[in-house]
Amino acid sequence: MNRSESDQAEGSQAEGGRTPLGAVNKLRVALADDQALLRASFRLLIDNTTGLSCVGEAGTGAEAVALARRVEPDIVLMDVRMPEMNGIEATREICRSGRLRTRVIVLTTFDLDEYVFGALRAGASGFLLKEVLPEELIRAIRVVASGEALLAPGATRRLISAYVGQPERRVTPLPEVTAREREVLELVARGRSNEEIAAELHVSMGTVKTHVGRLLAKLDARDRTQLVVAAYEGGLR
Repeated sequence: MNRSESDQAEGSQAEGGRTPLGAVNKLRVALADDQALLRASFRLLIDNTTGLSCVGEAGTGAEAVALARRVEPDIVLMDVRMPEMNGIEATREICRSGRLRTRVIVLTTFDLDEYVFGALRAGASGFLLKEVLPEELIRAIRVVASGEALLAPGATRRLISAYVGQPERRVTPLPEVTAREREVLELVARGRSNEEIAAELHVSMGTVKTHVGRLLAKLDARDRTQLVVAAYEGGLR
């Protein structure tokens, strides 16, 4: 099976009835960090974890973009501060491509690094601190690949709230979002799962998935993390 056939078989989003990434083949992970020792540690962990495979390394942002275009990984672990092109610019280049279904997880030293919110706005699916425990890193890769937002334990939401909650920010209107979709979006922004949303709104899981899928399309969002960004920028809390 070639890469395009595999893409069709696996799908790219958990919402809308598509098969989650990694449901058929191993999750393909690329590493982007200017510290060779850190890349080697991550590669060792990934290659020794069932269901994961490291498909390449990059030491600069420009190399990360080229690598993503060449091998089309499912996930890129992206450092923010790299030479030539930083992680924000590299994330934007990777996520703006409609052809690539790659998702980006940003790695940072500080959980309120101003650069991280820029990366989330550029299309990243979440972020992790570099001192993350091995099991947490593996879980994060699988969570993001499944189409869920990497929000727990709330660090991503704290970050988004801190930067879009600034008094001088301008609210971006939410286009053509119905009252029910707005309710769903508010709950997504609070980190609720589909099951929790269904229970709170007294609707079926299928109905919630339909609403989330429509929100992804209307707000041009790649995943739930981007829905959270859109919700906060739209003035929701």
